[in-house]
Amino acid sequence: MPDQITITLPDGSRQSFPRGVTGHEIAASISGGLARQALAVKVDDQVWDLHRPITKDARVQILTWNDPEGRQTFWHSSAHLMAEALEALYPGVKFGIGPAIEQGFYYDVDLGGRKIGPEDLAAIEAKMQELARQDNRYIRREVPKEEAIAYFREKGDEYKLELLEDLRDGEITFYTQGGFTDLCRGPHIPSTRPIKAVKLTNIAGAYWRGTSGALSSRASTASPSRSRRSWTSTWSGSNWPGSATTASSAGSWNCSPSRTRSGRGCPCGCRKEPSCARR
Repeated sequence: MPDQITITLPDGSRQSFPRGVTGHEIAASISGGLARQALAVKVDDQVWDLHRPITKDARVQILTWNDPEGRQTFWHSSAHLMAEALEALYPGVKFGIGPAIEQGFYYDVDLGGRKIGPEDLAAIEAKMQELARQDNRYIRREVPKEEAIAYFREKGDEYKLELLEDLRDGEITFYTQGGFTDLCRGPHIPSTRPIKAVKLTNIAGAYWRGTSGALSSRASTASPSRSRRSWTSTWSGSNWPGSATTASSAGSWNCSPSRTRSGRGCPCGCRKEPSCARR
């Protein structure tokens, strides 16, 4: 097997790299600025983590905040950060799904009868920002189905156990950042550090596979910018670089990776796709 693979870039140029090269290494070979802005990498038709090894010839595109897939990856990672904050503040919380959507992300959660009110949202936001500053990596791990079932059975999360019923052995992955581990297809940004500002905007009831009231949903926004001025226009309905709107089973967040951008920013609630459910 050759030690080199051929990477085809979006402009059609081809370059040789060692087998196992990562998206981050390819970005760094193009420019330091691109490596700093990179959020994920598109390998042929799939979006991957930047640090996942590429082992065969492929078409590659480095994804940043300017690319829809880059923003989706950023928001998906923001949903996991929100889940980590909720688990720290509300031990025993159970999770449904937490995908990125068109303008952000949400996470469906079961608080076990506990209620979250407007007075609690600031504490959740602060916890997310605290965790983001830890710069914890999002670590992908392939997991046998039996091990995955054992993990969530011990954790007592029946929602994840139900999701696992739809997945085949050999296609299951966990992602861990800091103290939080989730059943997840990915991809994710390299670490929590780019998530600079968070705003929890709403709490709503959610359906779990057709059952009303089983979960609550949070819609949220997060941003790489520390300035909060943009929150006033979050709900204008337009796309704006540097902001993301998310809905989770208990709140709503906006996340963005830019320190300087400002501007303006439907939860789909889809439950049909197992791929969606893995998020």
